Amino acid sequence: MAWNEPGGNSNNQDPWGSGGGGRRGGDQKGPPDLDEAFRKLQESLNGMFGGKKRGGGFGGGSGKRGGFGLVWIALVVLLAVWLFNAIYIVDEQEQAVVLRFGKYHETVGPGLNIYFPPIDRKFQENVTRERSYSKQGQMLTEDENIIEVPLTVQYKISNLQSFVLNVDQPEVSLQHATDSAVRHVVGSTAMDQVLTEGREAMAGEVKERLQRFLDNYGTGIVVTQVNLQSAAAPREVQEAFDDVIRAREDEQREKNQAESYANGVIPEARGQAQRMLEEASGYRDAVISRAQGEADRFSKLVAEYRKAPDVTRERLYLETMQEVMSNTSKVMVTGESGQNNLLYLPLDKMINSRGASTPAPAGVASGAAAQSSRLPQELDPREVRTRESR
Repeated sequence: MAWNEPGGNSNNQDPWGSGGGGRRGGDQKGPPDLDEAFRKLQESLNGMFGGKKRGGGFGGGSGKRGGFGLVWIALVVLLAVWLFNAIYIVDEQEQAVVLRFGKYHETVGPGLNIYFPPIDRKFQENVTRERSYSKQGQMLTEDENIIEVPLTVQYKISNLQSFVLNVDQPEVSLQHATDSAVRHVVGSTAMDQVLTEGREAMAGEVKERLQRFLDNYGTGIVVTQVNLQSAAAPREVQEAFDDVIRAREDEQREKNQAESYANGVIPEARGQAQRMLEEASGYRDAVISRAQGEADRFSKLVAEYRKAPDVTRERLYLETMQEVMSNTSKVMVTGESGQNNLLYLPLDKMINSRGASTPAPAGVASGAAAQSSRLPQELDPREVRTRESR
């Protein structure tokens, strides 16, 4: 007989306590009575839902009403949980796409909204915040050099419906498309352009090609900025690349110095050449003008000579002698008989001594020269006793 059957506990076989009938002694301790606990819970529920308190065990007359109360509580709890999950708030920067039975139903804007799970599914994303990710990898340039190109891509969601439905993992697809676009651009560019001033143009080309890939995939992503950071060679060949860069800098410095020297010499040479051309042009104009003047003077002189030949001839002789004598300071005079008697006239000393006593007019020199031109006719060479020669 089991220990908890009626009348079979005379030998204190109850493991929960001492004494008959499964009751605990006065001061003995043990676990709580489960029947009594369920009975108290049932009475409390019956009191909440209008049930009557009755004696008896757990399966007594009030069991049916207590069961209905538990069902109602469970339904209320489930309804509260469902409402908590069904009602949601969309912020100003967000949108939500609702799928009903797995098919697109609507795109929800900002505000308080409700959907009906489990027949509906909701995808809520921020569509105004710019997101970014960085990547770095080794790539081969057009001239077959390996370089490491770090870059950062900034993007945001432009179409939430395409972002959710068209591609399984749109951001992973974005990374793969970025790898393809960067490798294509770097592979068609020389290493010098990648390392120096070509990064900005490359970033624009990568952005354009990447956006074209994303549009073809229908990811609903728009690329806002692509930043190609400073590319570098792998660590294994960094020293060789540094030497190449220094050599390139030296070459550029020499070119700059040569251009600076050329910019200083060439304008100066051009200025000198232009000055020589101007001087030659001026000399040519002066000679032509002088020749034209002499020709005009000679034409006028011929006309005067035809009118009075003797007077004109004498005048020409006197003007010529005056011009010759005015440019010399010494005069040698010989006789008409052809003898070797010479007369030396120091005109410079004569003019200086006369000028020291009284200031001579401007025509003294010319007058002295004219007077000396008449000396061969007035002096007799036989009376000259002084012979001087150079």
